[in-house]
Amino acid sequence: MPLYDYKCPQCGNQFEARHGFNDAAPACPACEFVGVQRLILTAPKIAKGVLAHPGDGRNASKEQLQDKWAEETPKLRKKLVDKLGEDTVNQYAPSLNAKIGDNS
Repeated sequence: MPLYDYKCPQCGNQFEARHGFNDAAPACPACEFVGVQRLILTAPKIAKGVLAHPGDGRNASKEQLQDKWAEETPKLRKKLVDKLGEDTVNQYAPSLNAKIGDNS
């Protein structure tokens, strides 16, 4: 079960509670107020796409980085073309058209 952080707007008490995802928030343990607010104190550590680190975390080799770039570039290019159009992408982001290893 996940651990959640809460703050009571009535008394200011900040506390943690462990419960299921779909369960209601608990009452404040200090004053029994039932309208506590859930806090988000940390961001999730799972990332996908370009934000995800290839290989073993931040210690990726040059080849792993090139593979990641080759995997993500077509996805990024498609999103940009869908939003901005083919001509704009060709004009302002020509590197998205180049193959990995090309120096053009």
